[in-house]
Amino acid sequence: MASLQERLTEAQDALHDLVIGKAVVRCRDADGSEVTYTQATRSSLMAYIAKLERDIAASSNAAPCYAPMRLIF
Repeated sequence: MASLQERLTEAQDALHDLVIGKAVVRCRDADGSEVTYTQATRSSLMAYIAKLERDIAASSNAAPCYAPMRLIF
């Protein structure tokens, strides 16, 4: 299964193709199924990209690691 970053890259590439005039693009959804986007559904693709970006941000901020504290008296 593709990582979140790989899916984001694929979705961004698909959006780029739509922006430069390609009529139909395809990419894999989170569950692995292939989704087809057109100019009419470009906003759905943009929402999917935003969701992937939020998921990546949430997974990278899940557990901050702090250095041990040292008390000096």
